[in-house]
Amino acid sequence: MSVMKELNISPVGRVEGDLDVKVYMQDGVVTRAHTQAAMFRGFEQIMAGKDPQSGLIVTPRICGICGGSHLYCASSALDTAWKTHLPPNALLLRAIGQATETIQSIPRWFYAIFATDMANKKFANKPLYEEVVRRFAAYVGTSFQKGVTASGRPVEVYAIFGGQWPHSSYMVPGGVMCAPTLKDITRAHAIMNHFRVDWLETVWLGCSIERYMQIKSWDDLMNWLHENESHHNSDLGLFLRAGIEFGLDKFGQGVGKFMAYGTYLHKDMYNNPTVEGRQDAVISPGGFYDGANFFNLDHREITEHVKHSWYKDVAAAHPWNEPLPTPLPSQNLDQTDFNNKYSWAKAPRYTGHAAEVGPLARVIMNANPGNKSHQIQDPLFLDIMNRMGPSVFTRALARVHEAPRLYTFINDWLSQINLDGEFYVKPQERDGRGWGATEAARGALAHWIEIENGLIKNYQVIAPTTWNVGPNDESGNSGPIEAALEGTEIEDPHDPVEVGMVARSFDSCLVCTVHAHDAKTGEKLAKFKL
Repeated sequence: MSVMKELNISPVGRVEGDLDVKVYMQDGVVTRAHTQAAMFRGFEQIMAGKDPQSGLIVTPRICGICGGSHLYCASSALDTAWKTHLPPNALLLRAIGQATETIQSIPRWFYAIFATDMANKKFANKPLYEEVVRRFAAYVGTSFQKGVTASGRPVEVYAIFGGQWPHSSYMVPGGVMCAPTLKDITRAHAIMNHFRVDWLETVWLGCSIERYMQIKSWDDLMNWLHENESHHNSDLGLFLRAGIEFGLDKFGQGVGKFMAYGTYLHKDMYNNPTVEGRQDAVISPGGFYDGANFFNLDHREITEHVKHSWYKDVAAAHPWNEPLPTPLPSQNLDQTDFNNKYSWAKAPRYTGHAAEVGPLARVIMNANPGNKSHQIQDPLFLDIMNRMGPSVFTRALARVHEAPRLYTFINDWLSQINLDGEFYVKPQERDGRGWGATEAARGALAHWIEIENGLIKNYQVIAPTTWNVGPNDESGNSGPIEAALEGTEIEDPHDPVEVGMVARSFDSCLVCTVHAHDAKTGEKLAKFKL
């Protein structure tokens, strides 16, 4: 008899879409895994034939969590297609919007989505379990409440400049549609200071941001952890201690290859946007890391595969060159044949490789010794990767590691805004191709546009979740989450919390349902709604 168990742990609402993760277990180990996006979105079809600026309105509705990131990409794609001029103020305010949307997601994801799994009974025999439950248990945990509340502060700053959050449209080709006052800047500083005092330094770090930013290696991090009681007993300190004690560093490795577009365009280095000039102008660096070597990011090396997607078969192609996806007739949608088509998601690949995107990819790129002087230079996660490799623990640590740096960036950028300067320069509309990219909270996000006769001929979006949850490619290679699940040891086949933790560590922007099956009999052992 199958065991049904449903877990609804998010107090902040649902993210869009549906994702079925099917895993097959034998002798307590996941032997096969498939990620199946079960909802057709169709935004590319919606955009076809419309005014190019429709993307500023339509694409932020792709996601209610990272709509600002889609707006960032949509406006940037038109900037490159229309050859706009961007004043420094515009680049600063776009970066502030992107960074505030990302930093708000960090405590919300950690407490409401990820850390509650650490309160699962699987870990009840661990010495730190009682303290983890006291702080991280859903709804009632003392830190759970503080963290989720604090997550609302940064998007108040976004709303000052964007008018609202989510679904703002204040970023436009040529700049931004706002002209802040000194009162707006002062208020934004005060809100971010509230976030720092109420949570970031006092609850999460147990120290100043400046002290935490001195950490450059795993040994530095361990020395920081044991430096005093404040560090040791902070929420970050508890996660570090419990994460290792609970063995979160032992599973969820993934494909071992990472890609990031980078983001936050320097205010003086991208005033005349071009596709070719973008990568040199980003402050948070992009790139590709194959597990041993760093490579410069070239978006032309991206292709999308549809062999295992519910679309008409076409050869793998770059987004500028691929046709709008054509869904198969409903009678052809066989949800059980994983040897053929089984997902609405495409399978993006970089130089032919499945690549993990997200915070772990970003912090790895920060460690590239070839980063330019204006780019982040932080060797911490290359050291961590060399010591323990990718895992659920490493992935989660990467995401929370970004919060202090993002806070510092936001405060600095607010101080650089010239209230007497320009915020917008009207562009000249023209036909052409454009590309806009950023790093959403969940990873690499990009929009490609082709304009012909003043209308959208082709619009393609590859979201972070598409990179991570995509199905097998034409060669049968697994996507990142599929690969991360394979080999995971399951302690209780009727309560495979390990599967949920792997899926949550990627934070896919879909409602995720995990089905666990016995590999020999096919019996469904458990069903989890994440």
